[in-house]
Amino acid sequence: MKRISYTLAVAGMFILGTTTASAAMLQEETAAASKGFTQVLKEQFIQGGPAFMGIVLLCLILGLAVAIERIIYLNLASTNSAKLKQQVEDALASGGVEAAKEVCRNTKGPVASIFYQGLDRAGEGLESAEKAVVAYGGVQMGQLEKNVSWLSLFIAIAPMLGFMGTVIGMIAAFQKIAAVGNLSASLIAGDIQVALLTTVFGLITAIILQIFYNYIIAKIDSIVNDMEDSSISLIDMLAAHKK
Repeated sequence: MKRISYTLAVAGMFILGTTTASAAMLQEETAAASKGFTQVLKEQFIQGGPAFMGIVLLCLILGLAVAIERIIYLNLASTNSAKLKQQVEDALASGGVEAAKEVCRNTKGPVASIFYQGLDRAGEGLESAEKAVVAYGGVQMGQLEKNVSWLSLFIAIAPMLGFMGTVIGMIAAFQKIAAVGNLSASLIAGDIQVALLTTVFGLITAIILQIFYNYIIAKIDSIVNDMEDSSISLIDMLAAHKK
């Protein structure tokens, strides 16, 4: 009878301990799930270490600043070229070159600036006007591509810094193994976690900036194609006006 009572007591203690452990694990999982994405991201960033994570974050901030500035500039540089060409053609027919130049003065964007330079040299002949259009087109293209090289630099640096953090973390882990002489997962888990976190954040930064970079390049190509097409139309309008 005593043996049965003892067995039941041990079984009860085991069940109670298992239930308590399960409740604790469930509570931890609930607490982790209740954390927002921002809080989890912040904790992972802190665990990654300030040395490399701070530099990666700086690359992300600077890259986003350059990307936003370029996107705003390119959107402001985009104009309705078809409407501008029609206005310049009508002004040439009604008021001549000076009227067309006035239309270009009152219109923003690289296409209007190129038109103005071509019209300003129209009195020197079509060849001179064409050279002015080509030369000023190169200047406008340089303005469109300004600071884009910095964005590509941040895209290249961010994952490199992440990989460097990974290598340094792995070196620290192997140094601990060599010093202790025992391969223990708990001994090197922290260093490996730091190494992997720096790589993850570096890749995330590069991916985000790459998306903005591709959009900016596509926008620049669209504006440049519009500039070239409009330049040809301007030379044709000047030739027709001369006749």
